[in-house]
Order: sequence, then structure tokens, then C-alpha cells
Amino acid sequence: KVKSQLEEKEGKTFDVFTAVEFKTQLVAGINYFIKVHIGNDKFMHLRVFESLPQENKPLSLHSYQGSKTKHDELAYF
Repeated sequence: KVKSQLEEKEGKTFDVFTAVEFKTQLVAGINYFIKVHIGNDKFMHLRVFESLPQENKPLSLHSYQGSKTKHDELAYF
């Protein structure tokens, strides 16, 4: 659901976009930290925010980190 948001921010499209790991953090909603395979040996870490149900807002890409590898630890950022 946030692929298009990342593509817009990066100015490119991703043929491969597969979540391989995630962690959550409970805030006033939920932060998802997601490791995404974007092709070859390249990965990105995404921070996606899901608001509380009563706010009725879509998932939003809060921030991301590029130049990651499969073995980089998925940490809170």
C-alpha cells in the first residue's frame, strides 16, 4: 500500500517490492518497520504509520532508509 508513496519520493519504480521482515511499535497508532527487497541484493527499510481506526486515514510512509542489505538489522528509526 505504500509502494507508490516510495516510488514518488525516490522518483523511480520498483519491479520487485517484497516485504521480508517487519517489526511494530505501538504509538498513537502503529509504526511498522519493514525490510523490503527491491531487486538483486538491494533492500530498503521503511517506516510506515497506521493511524488509529477512528481517524480513518490511509497508511503513510513516514520515512525510509536505502542502501540496505539482506543481513542489515531492521532497527527502529
